[in-house]
Amino acid sequence: MLDASWAELAWLALAVIAAGIVTGLLAGLFGIGGGAVIVPVLFEIFRILGVPEAVRMQLCIGTSLAVIVPTAIRSYRAHRERGLVIPEVVRVWTIPAVIGVVIGSIIAAFAPEAVFKVAFVVIVWIIAARLVAGGDRWRISEKIPGRPVMQAYGFVIGLGSSLMGISGGSLATMALTVHGQPILNAVATSAGIGVPISIVGTLGYMAAGLLHRELLPPLSIGFVSVIGVVAIAPISSYVAPLGARLAHAMPKRYLELGFAAYLLLVGARFLASLIT
Repeated sequence: MLDASWAELAWLALAVIAAGIVTGLLAGLFGIGGGAVIVPVLFEIFRILGVPEAVRMQLCIGTSLAVIVPTAIRSYRAHRERGLVIPEVVRVWTIPAVIGVVIGSIIAAFAPEAVFKVAFVVIVWIIAARLVAGGDRWRISEKIPGRPVMQAYGFVIGLGSSLMGISGGSLATMALTVHGQPILNAVATSAGIGVPISIVGTLGYMAAGLLHRELLPPLSIGFVSVIGVVAIAPISSYVAPLGARLAHAMPKRYLELGFAAYLLLVGARFLASLIT
């Protein structure tokens, strides 16, 4: 299984460290857990290490969710200290989001990896379109909708996050800004909903992967790679508060466009893997 050369492994180690740094910065800057960075990096690592295609994408997603847990917690705390979290939104979203995550975990136990690649491509391209359009410039209304609509948003955020390996921050931020909420409040609140999504998602993917133990690499707990978590989580968690401070101190337009370009490329990579 470990058929990679030492040079390849060295480059992969550097990629993992870089992913940890970028993950933490993105968590603070945009209220996202960084799964859009972690999943593609892990996908290439597991491909080189020979993890079977039948479980590769699920292992990437489960590991990403586990990595995001400490990052999401630190990011949420950093934003909460500034008093920008909208607590009533977090309360309304939590239960439906958790339900969505649980359903996504059940899908992970039985669905082919193509389902997760398609979900990843669709979601990252939607996020990229939002960033190119100008982040908080999309508008449906100028106020938060009623409880049923917000609960529906919570469910979709949870399900999408579970299928893609993110904490839901990008989707949650979009849902709030299209309803007129300031970007900083949206980012802070999105970091809050990322905590239950990442925790429940990690547990769900651990359980889902138990049905595929014979295909998974050593030191995996279900669809969560312990090695991947240990390599990325400490770095991303340490960097997250820096990203939160930067979010309050600098214009993010160039960052939005750069991240959008990255998401378009990553989406194209997974789309190509579906075709070839």
